[in-house]
Amino acid sequence: MDSSEMNGMQWASVDVGNGVRLRYAVGGTGPKNILLIHGYPETAIAWRRIVGPLMESGHRVIAPDFRGAGGSTRPADGYDKAQMARDCFAVLQDAEIKAPTFVVGHDIGMMVAYAFARQFPDSTKALAVLDAPLPGTQVFDHVLLDDKRVWHFHFHQAPDIPEALTAGKEAFYLERFWHDLAYDAGAIDLATKQRYLESFSGPGGMRAGFQLYRAFAQDAAFNRTQLTEHGKTAVPVLAVAGESSAFAPVMERMMKEVAKSVKFVCLARAGHWLAEENPAGLVEALLNFDRAN
Repeated sequence: MDSSEMNGMQWASVDVGNGVRLRYAVGGTGPKNILLIHGYPETAIAWRRIVGPLMESGHRVIAPDFRGAGGSTRPADGYDKAQMARDCFAVLQDAEIKAPTFVVGHDIGMMVAYAFARQFPDSTKALAVLDAPLPGTQVFDHVLLDDKRVWHFHFHQAPDIPEALTAGKEAFYLERFWHDLAYDAGAIDLATKQRYLESFSGPGGMRAGFQLYRAFAQDAAFNRTQLTEHGKTAVPVLAVAGESSAFAPVMERMMKEVAKSVKFVCLARAGHWLAEENPAGLVEALLNFDRAN
């Protein structure tokens, strides 16, 4: 499959404010809706192996390139996940999605998905968070301090240094994530990696990626305030991790800090790149949870 095709989905874009445009793919006739929010260092094409089965199951699928990635604008700011969630809400409005939506986020995208559910609970049918720690939780704080596998969380937050050290070395640097966090290091094909590399090595691309991490303190403050003022979210949550992921042992416990109802699924034959490494297993987990909610 050509990674640019997204299995026949159509591409559109919307102005989400302050001169920022988000490009997004949309396809399927419904009647159910599912929003797919990718992670770092990826774009919406990370979902290309699951959008077909989701559309065939009766879903209208919406998959944006979040701000700073792919065909979307790369602004200097606005990378706190509450703002990025508002970007995604604008995408749904532009796609004329009216009914509550199953919101799915992977990696950085799971942080955006959680912020979406907090700000737009009436528009969120259910929430799936895929393989990442959530800022503002005790689990996140523990991972940040004690797990050397997330060294890049610290590196990316340093001002100017990561941009300077990765300039001209984008392919070498990004390959580290695709390779080292995988169960099957060959699962992401070379054409897709090239598309990702074109996105992040373009003007402002690497800076935009690092800004996602520089907003973690702001994200943590938002999430703690939500929990303090509104309690645990009532939106049903599916937490998913790959069997070889560093986050598999903590995803369920972490989400129970912030959500009333949590189901955990550990995918076999997968590390961090769930939609790439075990797309069939991920589709099954998502559809089973969607039917139950």
